[in-house]
Amino acid sequence: MTKETFILTLSCPDRRGIVASVSRFLFESGCNIIDSAQYGDPENGRFFLRISFASETGAGLSELQTGFAPIAEEFGMTAAIHGGGSKTRTLLMVSKFGHCLVDLLYRHRIGALPIDIPVIVSNHRDFADVAAAHGIPFRYLPINKENRKAQENSLAEIITEERIDLVVLARYMQILSPELCASMPGRVINIHHSFLPSFKGARPYHQAHDRGVKLIGATAHYVTADLDEGPIIEQSVERATHAMSGDEMAAVGRDIENRVLARAVQWHAEHRILLNGRRTVVFY
Repeated sequence: MTKETFILTLSCPDRRGIVASVSRFLFESGCNIIDSAQYGDPENGRFFLRISFASETGAGLSELQTGFAPIAEEFGMTAAIHGGGSKTRTLLMVSKFGHCLVDLLYRHRIGALPIDIPVIVSNHRDFADVAAAHGIPFRYLPINKENRKAQENSLAEIITEERIDLVVLARYMQILSPELCASMPGRVINIHHSFLPSFKGARPYHQAHDRGVKLIGATAHYVTADLDEGPIIEQSVERATHAMSGDEMAAVGRDIENRVLARAVQWHAEHRILLNGRRTVVFY
C-alpha cells in the first residue's frame, strides 16, 4: 500500500522542546519522518521547521491538523500541514514580455513544477494564443486610470472563484494595490531585474549597457505594499562583458529571470519558504 505523505511547516519563538514535541506527535500518530530541516534565528529568537513525513497507519490530513492544533497553540506556532501530493493552484499574470510565462508553462507541462494553472490573466492580448495552446483559460483585464479599481476587483473575484493559492507576476507590469497585497501575504511572487533602483523604466538592460555594468541579475520576491521591496526568495547573477550589446545583455537577463522565478515558484509550491519578517527562510 502506498503511504500518504505530508509536509509540516512551522515558525514560533524558539525554546526547548519544540522538536521533541513535534517528533513525539508524529510518532504517536503513526508517522515516519522522511526529511527534516530547521533553523533558529539568533537575531530575533524565532525557530523554523519543515518536516516531510509519511503516515504508516492511515492518518489523514484533517486528523493530523486537528491533532497538531494543541501543540501549535502551546508553542505559539504559525503552522500548517499540507498533503505531500497536493498541487498549488497558481494564477499566472503577464503583460507584453512572455519569456517567464512560456518557461513556467513548459516546466508545468513536463511535470517539473507541482502546480496547477487554472487561469492566465493579462492586461494585453499578446499571449492569449499561448494560453489557448496549453488549454488554459485566458482572462483579458486591460488597465487604465479609470478602470484600475474595477479591474482589480475582477482579479480578486477570479482568485476567489478559482481557489487560487499563489499569484505569480510573470513580468506583469502593473502595480497591485496595497489592499490586494495585504489580502495575500506570502502568496504573490514577482520577478524583476537586479538594476533597481539604478535603472528604472523602459529598456533597463540597455541602460545598464550604456553604463558598462558587469553583472546582470534577477530577484524573485514576495509582493508587499512596498514596491519591489518584499521578502526576497531567490537571486542569481551572470557576468557581462564589454563586448556584449544591449540586446545580448537583455537575452542573458531573460534567461536569469526564467531560472530565478521558476525556483521561487517551485520552492513555494513545495512549502520550502517561511516568512521571517522582511526576510525569508528557504529550506532548499
